[in-house]
Amino acid sequence: MFGFREWIEAGGLLSYGPNIIDMHRRIADYVDRIAKGTKPADLPIEQPSKFEFVVNLKTAKAIGIEMPTSILLRADEVIE
Repeated sequence: MFGFREWIEAGGLLSYGPNIIDMHRRIADYVDRIAKGTKPADLPIEQPSKFEFVVNLKTAKAIGIEMPTSILLRADEVIE
């Protein structure tokens, strides 16, 4: 189980964590605000709001695990 989808693309089995692309967009917004003169101390602290669940079926088959249909239906993406 990993926290980021990149590990699953590299061969991991499951990941559930924040969407990195969305996090980078939020970071860019903060940089833009600071560049326009907002004091960093005045910016709110945010937590990730978009999470994704990714399953790698190729890895599951390689290690002999059969993924239940309920898990596959809940996944945001299934890598085959």
